[in-house]
Formats: sequence, structure tokens, C-alpha cells
Amino acid sequence: MTNQALPRISIITPSYNQGVFLEDTIRSVLGQGYPHLEYIVMDGGSTDNSVDIIKKYEAQLTHWESARDNGQAHAINKGFAKATGDVVAWLNSDDMYLPGTLDFIGRYYQEHATDRASIVFGNCVHVNDKELQARGSNVRQMHETRNIELLDYIIQPSSFWTMNTLDAVGTLHEQYTYGFDWEWFIRAKRAGAVFHPVDRFLSIYRIHESHKTGTGGEERLREIADLYTTFHPQKIADVFLQWKLDRKVDVTRRLLSVSKLDTIIDPSRLLYSLYFRTKVSWQEFDDIRRM
Repeated sequence: MTNQALPRISIITPSYNQGVFLEDTIRSVLGQGYPHLEYIVMDGGSTDNSVDIIKKYEAQLTHWESARDNGQAHAINKGFAKATGDVVAWLNSDDMYLPGTLDFIGRYYQEHATDRASIVFGNCVHVNDKELQARGSNVRQMHETRNIELLDYIIQPSSFWTMNTLDAVGTLHEQYTYGFDWEWFIRAKRAGAVFHPVDRFLSIYRIHESHKTGTGGEERLREIADLYTTFHPQKIADVFLQWKLDRKVDVTRRLLSVSKLDTIIDPSRLLYSLYFRTKVSWQEFDDIRRM
């Protein structure tokens, strides 16, 4: 198959004061050598050396700007509005693509062309800068055993989708700071998008001292709880009611310590702790409710 037939891929990089990582990210995209790349960098008005870094590569960028925005999701949405590719994704300014990723994605979509909304997602190398450790992933296994509506097993920098998927699902919800990618994947599933896990490692996800997910704390937990409340209000109510009414169930042994549970008041936060931290399934929840 010829390079001329490969789809156009639009990549958006949102960034704000990430100069220490940004050049690695940009180089990982441009270094792909993908023949039909549209690369858009949306800087939020950084006060560090980010703009100087971007200007080094501006001749190879389709578009870049540095202006105040309303957060990461807003910056990505502005990038989406400028994207014209057949395939779309975003890569945060502290993550990187592994060599050959865009060629793999382009050829995958070339060989699996479809009018249906679709998301391709692969594995990722998680690198902890502080502890000098790295770990991998197995998204195919997670896809086969977990429910995306209950656990976000898609590793965002290793995910790509068609433009018609974005058209069908809509843009990111900008009220979220931490969970907007997961919320979008849930909406994609409910919109009928087809999910395609692949075994290839596609990106590097960096974990560092200022890493947003790792420093989100209670605010991040509240967002995740809000997502559970939005998409599964009845299940939350059932789990919470059973926990309150029937303490004879050995929740301590099977799930978490009672002292831990006692610190959780919001039922959606209880559900988050039960499901995310212990990886139990809905069937196990139902079994507990029947005991």
C-alpha cells in the first residue's frame, strides 16, 4: 500500500508551562516522519521557555498559538476545531510517541477503513521519573475483562480515533480537569463507537512530581465520583444502601477495611473505592447485595 493512500492524522498538543518536557513531546511527533501529519500545538500562555521551544519547530507545525485558555480540555477542543485529519488524537506535553506509532496507526486505519465511529488504542510504557521505574500495560486484556464505563483502562496517549467519531461523540466537556478523557470514552461507547485494542506499545506516559493525575488529590477523586454519579446513579444507590443496611456482609475481608469505608460519605466515592481500588466487578457487587 502506498504512502499516498495513508490517512491524514491530526495531533493536538495542549501545554502550559511544560517547557521542561515540551521539546521531547514535539520531537516525538515530528520525528515520526509520517507523510500526512497535521500537528497543532495549543499553548495556554506559558511564562516559561515553552514559546521559545515551539518557535524552534514552527516551520514544521501546521498551527501553534500561545494564549490564555480555560484549561486543558478547552485547549484541546480549540485544537480539534482546527484539525482537518481523517484520524485525530491529542498528546499531552509531558508524554511521547514511540517510534513508528503514527505509521502503525495510519496503516491500521488504511487497512480497516470504515464509516463507523471507531477508536484504536494500544499499550503504553509508564515511566516514573522520580523512582526511575517503568512498567507496561495490557489493554487488550483489560478491554476483554473490564467495562470502560466503570474503569478507564484506555491509556489516553495511546488512543486514536476517526474524525467522524469526534463528530458523532462531540468535543470534550470542559468542566472536567482530570476525567474529561474518560468521560469522552464513555460517551463514545454510548454513541456506538467500536473499540479496537491493539497489542503494540504506542506511547510513553511520564509520571513526575508535577504530574497532574498524581497531584489531583481530592479534586480528582470528586471528579471521578461525579462521573459515576452521572452515568450510574441507580447502581451507586444500590451499593451504598446495601452497605449501610447489611453490615453482616464481610466487606472488610472481600473489599476494603471498614475504617477505610467509614471515611467515605458520598456513595459515588464509596463506589469509586470499591470498584477502582479493588477491581471488583458488577457481578461481585450483585453477589454482595444478595448475601
